[in-house]
Amino acid sequence: MKTVCDIYRSPREEEMYLYVDKREGTARVPEALLKLFGQPQHLVTMVLTPEKRLARAEAGKVLEEIRERGFYLQMPPARDDEMRAIAAQNSKLQH
Repeated sequence: MKTVCDIYRSPREEEMYLYVDKREGTARVPEALLKLFGQPQHLVTMVLTPEKRLARAEAGKVLEEIRERGFYLQMPPARDDEMRAIAAQNSKLQH
């Protein structure tokens, strides 16, 4: 099974992406989610298959969510307090 997907990025949240079937666009994405996501900014169109390697999502899961719900929302990676402290320390070392 393969699907032509449009992938959008959120203008409000860094590293948040919305995957949808190109034929449907964002028609099945709940209005409340779109309000939180912000005006979707088109990033790329790609053919997605279960075997496709994605950076932070399993392609089979993405396809399943698109088929069942009309979209897949990829959230930004979790950043805990320890990671924030490391990032802050690294940025101080670079200056």
